[in-house]
Amino acid sequence: MKYLKLLCLCLLLASGLSFAQKMQGDTAEHYGAQYFSKNLSWQTLWINKEQRGHIEEILGHRFGPFRIRYWGEDHRTGWIFEEIGKELPITVAVIVEDGEIIDLTVLEFRESRGGEVVYPFFTGQFKQVQLKTGEPYALDKTIDGITGATLSVRALKKVATLALYCHQQIGLL
Repeated sequence: MKYLKLLCLCLLLASGLSFAQKMQGDTAEHYGAQYFSKNLSWQTLWINKEQRGHIEEILGHRFGPFRIRYWGEDHRTGWIFEEIGKELPITVAVIVEDGEIIDLTVLEFRESRGGEVVYPFFTGQFKQVQLKTGEPYALDKTIDGITGATLSVRALKKVATLALYCHQQIGLL
């Protein structure tokens, strides 16, 4: 009987781990190849003190890196960022062209809730979104939330805003 209880407890604990919604999509390189030429290579945006302040304002927390790597070709850039949803990072890729998002895709979602943000019905809302004129850290369109995914939605909005801001910083506009 003692071993049966222990076995039940172990199964219960193990089953809880399987409820996490770890979803993995494209690799970064495969994703980038859809939007850029075959000679895709990373470029670097070096972050100065002023830009760091703006980035931290967008994210709402400290930003540590001194550089951000991106793809760039003509008037198009590609960014891959990780932002915490509730507890775990969400890896998001954003393609920006002429100051407007042309694609936002969740490459990896690790949270136990809020996985609806990976689906096209949600990410499609970001297409053609720009930074709002006169408000450098606001999107020009309202992004509808998802019940139970508030923090994941907020993370994707931050990433979209950050990608648009970084696109501005490399001077393609």
